[in-house]
Amino acid sequence: MFKILKYLKWYEWLCVLVVVGLTIMQVTCDLKMPEYMVKILMGIGGGTKTVWSEGLKMMGFVTVSSVISLCIGYIASKISSSLAKRLRSLVFNKVGQFSMAEVNKFSTASLITRSTNDVNQVSQVITMLLKLFLYAPVMAVSAILKITSINATLTWTTFIFVAAMFVFVITIMLLVMRKFIVMQKQTDKLNNVARENLTGIRVVRANNAEKIQEDKFKDVNNKLTGTNLYINRVTSFMFPGMQLIMNGLNIALYFIGAKLILNPSLGIGYLQISEFSQYAIQVIMSFLMVSMLFVMLPRGSVSAKRITEVLSTVPSIKSGDLNPTQTDTVGTVEFKNVSFKYPGAEEYVLKDINFTAKTGQTVAFIGSTGSGKSTLINLVSRFYDCTEGEVLIDGINIKNYKFGALNNRLGYIPQKSYLFGASVAENVTYGKLDATKEEIDKALSVAQAKDFVQSLDGGLNFMVSQGGKNLSGGQRQRLAIARALIKNPEILIFDDSFSALDYKTDHSLREALKQNYKDTTKLIVAQRIGTILDADQIIVLDNGEIVGKGTHRELLDSCLVYKQIALSQLSEEELKNGK
Repeated sequence: MFKILKYLKWYEWLCVLVVVGLTIMQVTCDLKMPEYMVKILMGIGGGTKTVWSEGLKMMGFVTVSSVISLCIGYIASKISSSLAKRLRSLVFNKVGQFSMAEVNKFSTASLITRSTNDVNQVSQVITMLLKLFLYAPVMAVSAILKITSINATLTWTTFIFVAAMFVFVITIMLLVMRKFIVMQKQTDKLNNVARENLTGIRVVRANNAEKIQEDKFKDVNNKLTGTNLYINRVTSFMFPGMQLIMNGLNIALYFIGAKLILNPSLGIGYLQISEFSQYAIQVIMSFLMVSMLFVMLPRGSVSAKRITEVLSTVPSIKSGDLNPTQTDTVGTVEFKNVSFKYPGAEEYVLKDINFTAKTGQTVAFIGSTGSGKSTLINLVSRFYDCTEGEVLIDGINIKNYKFGALNNRLGYIPQKSYLFGASVAENVTYGKLDATKEEIDKALSVAQAKDFVQSLDGGLNFMVSQGGKNLSGGQRQRLAIARALIKNPEILIFDDSFSALDYKTDHSLREALKQNYKDTTKLIVAQRIGTILDADQIIVLDNGEIVGKGTHRELLDSCLVYKQIALSQLSEEELKNGK
């Protein structure tokens, strides 16, 4: 838990020191209460003047203590809120640096929980620490020093009950600590199931699978509920137990005190017993406050640990140092003896891949499902780094590029296009915020999106819902292509990006790319033969290996795998008419 405190700023530590000073002042005021209580009791027999005089002094200390308590609460809330804000930003920025390996390691649902629920838990604990953790020990120590000077027998009686309280609280803590860890993991699972259900709601309804999803949610929900019930049942013994110990102490003090009063040789009167009782209650109340922290600390510690796990994770893919503005071979992509396997896997997904895509060329990748096409493309964008070999862009190993320098050279269109909750214009200019109206129009025209954008209510100002749910799949895909084109990159990467387009739009888009982006290298992953017939080079993958390389006509004669894929989609006559 305390590791998270390193994210406090220096001025917040100054505020903590202020809280320490205010806490000492508050304890001083509160310790005056028993003294004035005794003086008021002594003054009852001497007239109302003494009672009023001492009573007003006592009310003054109460007022000062209340004001200090409000100040401490305000400062504690400011510090905890600022820390929570900072932690959310740090987690968000850290996740933005993660490669797919780290994202998959934590899971999306878990990362969301850590940046929201876990941060809130830490914030609440920090508030409680500043308000109670400083006050309770100082008050307990001060009150103990007071009672030790009154009577040894009563002091030892108090210590016995305090020890009993410690044993009780530690037992409760040990019983619930592990359950807090389990509960956070179950919260991750609950979020994951809920997110899965919302994301795949169309598939669920189309297959009448509501009952399956309900059962999955019910199972996770029941487990989380069971864990919560266990924790609440155990912790529900906390306050009754504390009350029992506190009242037991009072009974013991008065019982022993009565005997001490009856012994004149000890010189103990009822006023001393009353004063001692007040101080003893302050000791017990201090430990009661500490026990409240003990209830919150385990969960806060678990949350803090989960946050620090994210913040301390070193991304497996690191930015290089190079930011070359110009090279002799602009737009070239070369794979040299590249092999790749996913983190933790034993089998290679790609094996000994070698090819070169020259400036302005169109290089296509085709193969059966699971052959490694998308994985190969992901290596160019550095979503993953190759396990063996080198990937070169413009003759430079991509690991040496700064992230910004590499991404500025690439225009990436994923298989599943994603649009943000913003206007059409904001989505298209996402990669180039200063794009002109002419550049936007050109990108939309080449992507075959201009006509449908103009037909939208508001045109470029039409608000796209999160994920582009208020647009069709083809419309989303064309806007995603326009978003990549507006950057005017050296290399365009299409990860099966034409699959959502009809054949006419597919053909028109490829023709527009030829005319407007002649010097741009194009890497295309495709399932349809018609999309890649005119590619300068077609690379055929099978089980992660290159089994064919060449033009369409060359592969029909030399590669059986390619011919089988081609014949499954087009007739012999159509294939012969291809390039």
